[in-house]
Amino acid sequence: MTRVVKIERTGGPEVLKIENIKISDPGPNDVLIETKAMGLNYIDTYHRSGSYPLPLPSGIGVEASGIIKKIGTKVKDFSIGDSVAYGGLPIGAYAEERIYPADKLVKLPEGISLEIASTIMTKGLTTYYLLYKTFPVKSHDTILFHAAAGGVGQIFCQWAKSLGCKVIGTVGADEKKSIAKKNGCDLVINYSTESFVEKVMDFTKGKGVPVVYDGVGEKTFEDSIACLKNTGMMVSFGNASGPVKNIDVKKHIQPKSLFFTRPTGGHYFTTTQLLNEAAEKLFDQIKYGKVKIEIFKKYKLEEVVQAHKDLESRKIIGPAIIIP
Repeated sequence: MTRVVKIERTGGPEVLKIENIKISDPGPNDVLIETKAMGLNYIDTYHRSGSYPLPLPSGIGVEASGIIKKIGTKVKDFSIGDSVAYGGLPIGAYAEERIYPADKLVKLPEGISLEIASTIMTKGLTTYYLLYKTFPVKSHDTILFHAAAGGVGQIFCQWAKSLGCKVIGTVGADEKKSIAKKNGCDLVINYSTESFVEKVMDFTKGKGVPVVYDGVGEKTFEDSIACLKNTGMMVSFGNASGPVKNIDVKKHIQPKSLFFTRPTGGHYFTTTQLLNEAAEKLFDQIKYGKVKIEIFKKYKLEEVVQAHKDLESRKIIGPAIIIP
């Protein structure tokens, strides 16, 4: 028997329940993974609350690392004992063991620990597609990133700086400013107490920025539009303050011929080759010290309810993991 976290209904953290289940043998194209660490991601709260609906009952969690215990008869690229990680569908990472498709796994190279891997697959691969695919940045671009002290933000800001960008980062509290600064932001703004439009326009000498990366959502949307220069791109990749509502093409898009996108990782990693290319770039950033990962907090599996409470109350400042 193995312990897994399940939800039978949507709601607050209290709907997360630990169950004991029997794990079957992997199918021909799957592997059985003994989980060593699970990433804690804000998207997990969307699945739990029903903001991103799931068929119920359901497992939860999109990111983890572990050791392969069994392999399916058609699996060729992995062996028993390999250290692996994943980030994405199928959902169900909060588990001591699980079956997972081999074509969505990444083998860990030397120099990337299981704990670090468990917290970078979703956030790190998100950073990859934001910087290289959604809006491919150029050296010397000045860009705006919201929630610069968060899990994605801490990876994103370091990576963007390594590419030669000037990074303007916003945070929701003054105590988070030092974290954003440490991770490479050239300018840090508390969007709760300061006008980031004024600060951005001052920093860019009235030109605005070519792109805004926004994982906050409703609270920052209107002012983010105001920060963009003509033909700029608004990249809305998260809803921490609630989803963006009532996008008005005539009001928001037309005046500056802007572009708006809501990217999703699954659309960028449609093949194993694309996934491995992205993971290789991510691992290189870490191995060569361009992106440094510091795990903020570790929870036990039985502390999963508290972990979600801390996540939603913004008490988690940086990457956090769950240890089975």
